[in-house]
Amino acid sequence: MLRLLLAPAFTLALTVTLSAADWPQFRGPNRDGVSKETGLLKTWPKDGPAKLWQVKGLGLGFGTPAVASGMIFGMGTRDDKDGVWALKEADGSELWFTPIDEARKPNQNNGPSGTPTFDNGKLYTISSKGKLACLDAKTGKVAWQTDFVKDFGGGIPGWGYCESPLIDGDKLVCTPGKKNAIVALNKNTGEVIWKSALPKDEGAQYSSVLATEIGGQRQYVQFLKGGVVSVGASDGAFLWRYDHPANGTANCSMPLVADNMVFAASAYGTGGGMALVEKKDDKFEAKEEYFDKAMQNHHGGMVLVDGYVYGTGSNALRCVELKTGKVMWEERKPGKGSVTFADGMLYCRNEGSGKVFLVEANPKEYVEKGVLTQPDRSKNSAWAYPVVASGKLYLRDQDVLLSYDIAAK
Repeated sequence: MLRLLLAPAFTLALTVTLSAADWPQFRGPNRDGVSKETGLLKTWPKDGPAKLWQVKGLGLGFGTPAVASGMIFGMGTRDDKDGVWALKEADGSELWFTPIDEARKPNQNNGPSGTPTFDNGKLYTISSKGKLACLDAKTGKVAWQTDFVKDFGGGIPGWGYCESPLIDGDKLVCTPGKKNAIVALNKNTGEVIWKSALPKDEGAQYSSVLATEIGGQRQYVQFLKGGVVSVGASDGAFLWRYDHPANGTANCSMPLVADNMVFAASAYGTGGGMALVEKKDDKFEAKEEYFDKAMQNHHGGMVLVDGYVYGTGSNALRCVELKTGKVMWEERKPGKGSVTFADGMLYCRNEGSGKVFLVEANPKEYVEKGVLTQPDRSKNSAWAYPVVASGKLYLRDQDVLLSYDIAAK
């Protein structure tokens, strides 16, 4: 049963008209953690922005929500089943919940970690055990399903599948791992378009596929067990790889791509580096420009703003110049967590306390402009990323979702 708590000022907040982009998939419109919104608060009040509503009963889960077409979507475990839920964006009331798979037990104790992807009235999502489903966004009715393990010979990672599927045109791109490491399916039917041909079997990890263009060719970049790899969008043919940022435990963060520069990082004492991807004689090669242990980004992601990488590692927020790897500054106050960018500001969520720090995206120095302390904080890690959509900040804490008004008046 989902419970809804509205703040006293909620009715007034509904009258505010905003022109804002949705957040239709993991890490936003372009999968880079960057919101296109403007007109947001640059400084928060002492107690943080005003809370609009809070809902409870979503089901356990670490996954970040998606926001599109007046609805909010996410995944949760209810009654030992991984499922997808949809809420009204206006007040958080539930529209539907659809189970898609059995929960992964005993390995999974706190629900699924993936984010549904919204595209043209459909939702695409992956359970912890690798059940990929396409649903109608309005009704929750399942249109088609496939299974990473049974249908593609995939191997479930130690903490379960955490991927959020990519929609690129008519293709759905995802990562079963092993012999069919990356596959492309027809998003309307689930039929196979191609299966990747990597030089060796490559285990799936906890990142998601990024679509980009390098050297005039559209590519899909993914962080697998052995490193960052790229395959051609048209046929899944292997193009290049960059292994140094990988560790032997868990590769989680999505790489950042700017022109032919690829930045990737991981934790467990590893760090991050940048490689230049160059094409010569119709072949691609990734050549490392630098590598440093400073940016040991775990699973909170990184954002690239005006040539600078912002992310957390080793319990500090850092700013790194992309071209050189120079650490511009570091600040331990925000600690370890996730980062989202919107309207010149960083929204940094500490994974331990759940606090959100509003910080200027300023390469010269750390400038803090507000702190939000989440009420009714659970005892679980706050691994869901902050989401900025329609002038609101959304924070998920397992079974709970909170909405805050961050629009400048």
